[in-house]
Amino acid sequence: MTQSVYPRAAWRSFAVAALAVLALPAAHAAGYPDHPVTVVVPYPPGGGADIFGRAIAHALEPGLKQTVLVENKPGAGGNIGMAYVARAKADGYTLGLGTIGTQTINQFLYNNMAFDPERDLVPIALVSTTPNVIAVSAKSPYKTVADVIKAAKQSRDKKLTYASPGVGSSVHLTGAYFEAMAGVTMLHVPFKGTSASLPAVAGGQVDLLFDNLPGSLAQIKDGNLVRGVAVTSSTRDPSVPDLPTVAESGLPGFDVTAWFALYAPRNTPESVVKQLIEAARSGLQGQAIAKNFAGMGAKPGTLFGADLAAFESQERKKWGGLIKDKGITAQ
Repeated sequence: MTQSVYPRAAWRSFAVAALAVLALPAAHAAGYPDHPVTVVVPYPPGGGADIFGRAIAHALEPGLKQTVLVENKPGAGGNIGMAYVARAKADGYTLGLGTIGTQTINQFLYNNMAFDPERDLVPIALVSTTPNVIAVSAKSPYKTVADVIKAAKQSRDKKLTYASPGVGSSVHLTGAYFEAMAGVTMLHVPFKGTSASLPAVAGGQVDLLFDNLPGSLAQIKDGNLVRGVAVTSSTRDPSVPDLPTVAESGLPGFDVTAWFALYAPRNTPESVVKQLIEAARSGLQGQAIAKNFAGMGAKPGTLFGADLAAFESQERKKWGGLIKDKGITAQ
């Protein structure tokens, strides 16, 4: 019988080393990322979420040293796209651009959510914050918040209508919040994104547009199709300095700011999560992106990982309370 020239102890050491290699996380063994990463935007192209999804995708590329693609998967107030991310392989190659809607509002509106935003998604980075805006057709007689409130109170037989990019978005809830604070009742008309809602308002089919400021900023500045009425933040936005806030226009204390953030599926390896956080942090701290965001009426985010999770928790309390108090549903 031919015996091995290797001592039994040597074989044992070799086996242990081989098992250790096999036990390494797949992402580490493959040298994450070794192929393009995809950011899923759960809304149609053209709106605020799409703008910031593409912005963070571009900002991640230097830190990851890899191409980052964007894929739009709209529907159900963003639930379809984020459910897709939650079910994706937890390897760092499929990320999602969550919003105030998908992460802190929808769970109080929809009875059969296909994912749990707190349990099934890992917070990476707050990408941006931005006011929402109220706008009307350039031909509309409503020029101020006071005009809108007066018209809403006088139009009880035929309710004033307001468009939003979809049920469950911060824009939808901004409209509901406006109704509550102004003591009026309007008819919400949801559309599939800003690209559909804005033309309807410009054409006079719907009275008001509630939107994330970046999604309609260019049209508001142009003024030929729509006219801005007010921004929803507590202070005026530098991108449209002449546009007053809702608070200073007759509803003191009105303050709504939309936000967008990056997430990975649950069980994504900790080393990959840390790499994504650092890539996002580096990308969002650049002067170029700050200047770019400022021109769109937005600010880069400054919360990452656990800090973002804590922020989300507070937002759920705020919006969950409003939805329950007002009996708002997704139907």
